Amino acid sequence: MFSKKDIRALLWPLVLEQVLTGIMGVADTFMVSNVGEAAISGVALVDSLNMLVTYFFSALAAGGTIICSQYIGQENERQANHASRQVMAMSLALAAVFCVTLTTLRRPVLRLIFGSVEPAVLDAAVVYLLVTGLSYPFLALYTASAALHRAVGNSRRPMLVAAGADLLNVIGNAILIFGCGMGVLGAALATLASRIVSAVVMLWYQAKPGQVISLGDIRTYRPDGPMLRRILRVGIPSAIENGMFQFGKLVVQSTVSTLGTTAIAAQAVIATMETCAVTPGQAVGIGLVTIAGQCIGRGRPDEARRYTRYLTGLSTVIMVVMSVTFSLSVPFITRLTALTAAGRLLVCQITWFVSAARIILWPSAFTLPNGLRAAGDVAYPMWVGTVSMWVFRVAFCWLLCRYTSVGLWGVWIGWCTDWVVRAACFLIRFHGHRWEQHNVLD
Repeated sequence: MFSKKDIRALLWPLVLEQVLTGIMGVADTFMVSNVGEAAISGVALVDSLNMLVTYFFSALAAGGTIICSQYIGQENERQANHASRQVMAMSLALAAVFCVTLTTLRRPVLRLIFGSVEPAVLDAAVVYLLVTGLSYPFLALYTASAALHRAVGNSRRPMLVAAGADLLNVIGNAILIFGCGMGVLGAALATLASRIVSAVVMLWYQAKPGQVISLGDIRTYRPDGPMLRRILRVGIPSAIENGMFQFGKLVVQSTVSTLGTTAIAAQAVIATMETCAVTPGQAVGIGLVTIAGQCIGRGRPDEARRYTRYLTGLSTVIMVVMSVTFSLSVPFITRLTALTAAGRLLVCQITWFVSAARIILWPSAFTLPNGLRAAGDVAYPMWVGTVSMWVFRVAFCWLLCRYTSVGLWGVWIGWCTDWVVRAACFLIRFHGHRWEQHNVLD
C-alpha cells in the first residue's frame, strides 16, 4: 500500500521539522539562559505548563488525523473535509478557554502548581505566561491544520512553515533579548510572533481551492454532533493521556523546584536536550498514525501491523544516532550555558544515563503505541500511560527526591522506570489482535 519511496516522502519532512524545532528549542533555551538562572528557571516552569496546553491541542488534532486518514483510506474526501472543519472549530474553542483562564489567573495558577519558588523566578514566569498565553489560539490553529495536512500525506508544507516560524523565533530572541535587552519579555514576544505567522500561513494554504482537505467557506460551518462525538471518542483518550503525562511532568517540575535554583536550571537543560533527542522518533510516530490509519481504513490490518513493526525499528535506529550524538556533545553544550560547574557535571552524568535507556526503551514505549491509536485502540494506551506516569514517574520520583539523597537523579530514575512499564505493556498488546478490531467511523 505504501512503497518505501512513499514512506520516505512522508517521514523526511516530519523528521526534519521535529529536528529543526528541537534545535531551535535548544537555541531558545540557551539564549534565555544567558539572562540568568532566575530567567531560565521561570521560563522552564512556564514551558512545562505550556506543553500541557500544547498536548491537549495535539491530542485533539491527533483524533482528527485518525478519523481523516481512515476516511482518506476509504477514498471518502467529502467526509474527511467535513471532519477537518469540526476539528479546527473545536481546537479554536479549547484554545480560547485556555487563553482567557491562564492569562487572567497566571500568578495564582503558578503559585498553585509550583508552590513557593524564589520571587525572581516567579516574576519571570508571570511575564512569560502572560505573553505566551496569548498565542494559544494561533498555536491551536497551526497544530490542527498541520495534523490535517499530514493525514493526507502532505508533511512537507507543515515542515516548511514550522522551519520558517522557528527561524523567526530565534531571530526575534536575538534581537529582543540581546539587542533590546528585554530579557524574558523579549523571548515571549518572539514566541508569540512566530506562532501568529505559522497559523496565518497554514490557514491561508488550507483555504486555497484544490486542497484534498480544505477549510472551504467558514460561513457555512455548522456543528455536527455525530462527527464531533466520533472525533472526541478518539481524541479525548489521547487528550487525557497526554494531559496526564504533561500534568505529571508539572508535578515532577514542582518537586524539582524544591531542590534549588541549580537543580531547576539543570533540569531545564536536560529536559530540552531530551526533547531534542526524541523529536525524530516522535516524527516517525506521527507518520505511523497516517500510514496505519489509511491501512485500517482500507480494511488491511495486517499491513498496519507490518508498518508499525517497520517504523518502530526505524525509530530505534534514530534513537541510537541521537543518543550517541548527545552523549558525545553534552560536555560542549553545557559550556554554552550559565550553569555552575556542579550543574554542568550533573547535566552530563544524567544525560549519559538517560541516553542509554532511551535506545532500549523509547521506541516501544512511544512509537509503537501510535500504531494502536491509528486503529482506534486509544483507551488501552491512555490507561497504560496514565497509570505508569502517576505510579512511577510521579510517585516514585517524589519518594526518591524526598526520602533519599539522590536529588535530581530521582527524577530521571522514575522517568526511565516509566519507560520500562510502557514498553512492556505496549509490546504485549501489539502481539495480540484486539487492537485491530476497533471501528471509529461508525
